[in-house]
Amino acid sequence: MPTITLVLVILAALFTFVLAAVVVGREAHRLDALAPRVVYVEEQAVAFVAERLPAETQARLTLDELAQLLTFHLRWLNTKGLQPDHVIDRRQDISTTVVVEGDDVTAYLIGEAERNGVEVLDDIDVVHVVDAHQQYFDAIGAVGPLAGEIDG
Repeated sequence: MPTITLVLVILAALFTFVLAAVVVGREAHRLDALAPRVVYVEEQAVAFVAERLPAETQARLTLDELAQLLTFHLRWLNTKGLQPDHVIDRRQDISTTVVVEGDDVTAYLIGEAERNGVEVLDDIDVVHVVDAHQQYFDAIGAVGPLAGEIDG
C-alpha cells in the first residue's frame, strides 16, 4: 500500500507542476503580446521637461505655458495616431512605420500657441520643448525606435 500512495503523490506533484507550467507559459505569452503600460503624469512631465530646457527658454516660458505646449504636443500625437485611445491590454499591432518630422510638430505647436494665447517668443523654444518632451517619452518607455534604427 505505501508504494501506491507514493506513486499517487508523485503523479499528483507531476500533474501540479505541468499544470502550473502551462498556465504560467500561457500568461507569459499573452503578456508578451501586450503593449507595456506606460503612465504619463502631467506634473512629472512638466517638471522633467522644464529641467532639461536651456536657461534662455526657461526664462521665456512659464510653467503654465509649458504645460499648455505639452498638451498641444499630446493632441498632435493623437491626431497622428501615436497616442491611441484604449491602450490598456492592447495587443502590439503596429503594422506601419510612422515617421514624425520635427518641423511639422513645431509648426503645429506654434499655431496652437498663437490660437490659445500662449506667448512663444522664439521658435527655438518650441523645438527645445519638443526635444525635452521626447526625452520624457523615452524615459517612461513610451517611444519606439528612431527611424534610423529600424531594419528594413
